[in-house]
Amino acid sequence: MVDKTENFEELMKRSLDGDQHAYALLLKETARFLRPFLSRRLTFAFEVDDLLQEILLSIHKARHTYDGNRPYKPWAYAIAKFRLQDYLRGYYADHLRQAVELSEVENYLHEPVTESGISYESISEEVQKLPPKQATILQLMHQEGYTAKEVSEKTGMNESAVKVAAYRAYKVLRQKLER
Repeated sequence: MVDKTENFEELMKRSLDGDQHAYALLLKETARFLRPFLSRRLTFAFEVDDLLQEILLSIHKARHTYDGNRPYKPWAYAIAKFRLQDYLRGYYADHLRQAVELSEVENYLHEPVTESGISYESISEEVQKLPPKQATILQLMHQEGYTAKEVSEKTGMNESAVKVAAYRAYKVLRQKLER
């Protein structure tokens, strides 16, 4: 930790004079005050860590431009701000390249919806081969149009148990129909 009497400007001056301990301490403390700045602006911790490393590298490369008569933190924040802008510019440029044109989406919306040739009647034979409880649930839900809640009331089962049984039945039917 930085001694409270020792400031960043003094650490930077000592590091420019070749004091490696002061330089390591300066970078450690710079990372400590820049991390919250980046965390408020980026979503993921790995982004913060990656960008923080880039910023510290930029500070290292630009340390010869530091004016000892000026405060250190605004100089470091300026570098951090520019590196953050570069990162966000690249991030959003990548997302824009992957974006879909609105006109393409509108074309899909105007196309007629195609329905599959599968109906309850066409697979009723396969449904009857299911365990009786699953077959009853699918019949009530798809042939007679009951909701899962209504099926649970009719069968005396828990609503979530009805949904689980229906899911398992769908899974078995899907496997049979894919063959």
